[in-house]
Amino acid sequence: MFHTIELPADFRTADFLAFHRRDLQSVAEQVGTRFIRKGLIWNHQPACLTIHFRHQTAEAELSVDGSCESYGQDKLSAMVKRMLGLTQPIDTFEQTYRNHPQLGPLILRNPGLRVPLAATPFEALTWAITGQQISVPAAISIRRKLIQRTGVKHSDGLMCYPDAAQIALLNEITLRETGYSQTKARTLLNLSAMILENQLPLDEWIETSLPVDEISARLLSLRGIGPWTLNYALMRGFGWLDGSLHGDVAVRRGLQALLGHSEKISEEQTRDWLMPFSPYRALIAAHLWALSIE
Repeated sequence: MFHTIELPADFRTADFLAFHRRDLQSVAEQVGTRFIRKGLIWNHQPACLTIHFRHQTAEAELSVDGSCESYGQDKLSAMVKRMLGLTQPIDTFEQTYRNHPQLGPLILRNPGLRVPLAATPFEALTWAITGQQISVPAAISIRRKLIQRTGVKHSDGLMCYPDAAQIALLNEITLRETGYSQTKARTLLNLSAMILENQLPLDEWIETSLPVDEISARLLSLRGIGPWTLNYALMRGFGWLDGSLHGDVAVRRGLQALLGHSEKISEEQTRDWLMPFSPYRALIAAHLWALSIE
């Protein structure tokens, strides 16, 4: 399947590619200067998504090992647009806050900034669980081992990020061997079981008007998923831009730099500062991430 998507003039290709370039060993993603190849599960089958960035267009190709008749062009288009952040109201946000004393300069530093998304909400959610309270390099290593342990490979050799069915085939001992704590291992297995039982219909939710309250209630009922994990997954998996990521260390570090404070800013202070900017709190967090690494 092929699909070509028009890109806005200010699209930040480098941001998108950097997000998917996190694992330099490239077991499930191969990222170049103007392309990405990503292994994933499509309709329960190994697949490879390739996106080439041309002049103001993104050319997407999906190669599936098997039939993909039940998931066609519209689904591919929706997934790629979501991954690229093209469904996010960036223009409205920037027009609203371009003259704000703090957000105005923040926007000027990174105009057109969007939040790159994972291919699926499940990938975003499992990545959020993996990354809880550990460093990014440690989370990347565990993620890689999980992909290798589930062992799904596309016919071109690229490994595929597992879906709930693949993780459900594992057990707690196996997950512990890949680096997960006991709590995280149990959370992943419980999450996968609930998805397979359709108690967490992630794919249905993404195709409808996003029922954030329902999603939040169901996910927070799972031991091992708290507010940070929920809001990060809603942002990276669904493109919801109003989650408050005040518990994120890099967000607080960015806010400290923005406000010019000599002392560290607390979670409570960050939460209170972000609150008036609803429904864009997660997007502002992304701007603060960018600021914290400059």
